[in-house]
Amino acid sequence: MNRFQFVADHQRRYGVKRLCQVIGVARSSFYHWKATAADRAARSAADDRLAARIRVVHRESGGTYGVPRITAELREAGHLVNHKRVARVMHGIGLSGLRLRRRHRTTIGDPAAAKAPDLIRRDFTAEAPNTHYVGDITYLPIADGTFCSATWRP
Repeated sequence: MNRFQFVADHQRRYGVKRLCQVIGVARSSFYHWKATAADRAARSAADDRLAARIRVVHRESGGTYGVPRITAELREAGHLVNHKRVARVMHGIGLSGLRLRRRHRTTIGDPAAAKAPDLIRRDFTAEAPNTHYVGDITYLPIADGTFCSATWRP
């Protein structure tokens, strides 16, 4: 529940001044909220109409269009709309565009390379400190621009 709505609901019994003091809001803020209720209702109705148009465009694109494309489609259809408003409404109704991203392959394994031996036989528990050291240095660069692939053993 909104703080201002609470004040509006209980103002007859306790008075606006006392309720605003208890809740910690300025009376002028409450009266401003009350005066702009019609504007908020009109904006909400306009957002609902815009949401219906956005759903149509999003459905026609197969769920792939995001904020920039939907904004462009709406403007092309003659609707004056800002991309920030489209983003806000889309977020409110749970729609988003399809994000296509390339996967960056960071490791290309050499099938001919010898596998490193498992010297500790997958037992990572140590009886005392400084008895087991495990590490991976596959990305250790060397001077000629390649990476070191040697395995170090103590």
